[in-house]
Amino acid sequence: MTEKTNLPKVVTVFGGSGFVGRHVVRALARRGYRVRVAVRRPDLAFHLQPLGDVGQIAAVQANLRHRWSVERAVEGADAVFNLVGILHESGRQSFAAVQEFGARAVAEACAKADLPLVHMSALGADPDGESEYARTKGCAEEAVLSTLGEKAIVMRPSVIFGPEDDFFNKFANMARFSPFLPLIGGGKTKFQPVYVGDVAEAFARAVDGDLVGGNVYELGGPEVLSFRQCMEEVLKVTQRRRFFVNIPWWAARLQGRILGLLPKPPLTVDQVTLLKSDNVVSPEAEQEGRTLGGIGIRGTTVDAILPAYLWRFRETGQFPNPNVPTEMNGTV
Repeated sequence: MTEKTNLPKVVTVFGGSGFVGRHVVRALARRGYRVRVAVRRPDLAFHLQPLGDVGQIAAVQANLRHRWSVERAVEGADAVFNLVGILHESGRQSFAAVQEFGARAVAEACAKADLPLVHMSALGADPDGESEYARTKGCAEEAVLSTLGEKAIVMRPSVIFGPEDDFFNKFANMARFSPFLPLIGGGKTKFQPVYVGDVAEAFARAVDGDLVGGNVYELGGPEVLSFRQCMEEVLKVTQRRRFFVNIPWWAARLQGRILGLLPKPPLTVDQVTLLKSDNVVSPEAEQEGRTLGGIGIRGTTVDAILPAYLWRFRETGQFPNPNVPTEMNGTV
């Protein structure tokens, strides 16, 4: 693998063993970078080893709640990525601790070591947001940009889809057992689903030096889909017929309160609050070129990828189902 010159050689990736992280690690490894994956449990990151050459990817222990471990993880690196985020709180893993305090700790460690940082946020991040998830993401952005200035780049993806996603997989699995799918708030909320491989490519181009520092990039796919259209896509790919049930906001909040008590809640009150706002790229980002297209990445459509991994939720797997219309028997 040919090494690049005049570019960072060692990249520390916080949260590199997660859904987005493994794709980012792969994109960096293909470019010849050495990748240091900073995770709470290095023993659970062995699945990353085949993504690069022998010795190219190494896992180290780090916890964003402990500043000393963050500083140790960035020591000797040339660039840093922070991909850590949570969808719901659990024990000491709160939104404030992980997404706000943790992001500030990484930014300050980078400032101390004079290193550039690429930070993953989310569309809808707002320091004054009603949702705790959005508020802490917004506060993290402010902390990163105020601490590092032009040495920081913030990425705001919409809903990310891919083989290990927690969105399309969740509803495809639900459709296996439930006679209906829920449309929270009528299913009118808009998303701009972005493929995880495209997000990883955007991060890799940031460390390549192709992006302008001190900016916030909004990453959305080529299509804007309502929540209902996303569910229709799931049913089309999985070849299932299900009823849609409109869930008013008050009922969704009640469900969130109850389901939020589970160890791995499928829905929380905070997620219901998030769903009240559209999750699409802003016109300002489009005009200024702070999007996938603006940095030269052609976004991948949902229907080009979903069949490659949602086929396992079909009754007949990869084989044609004689009981469904021909147009629903797409090949994988």
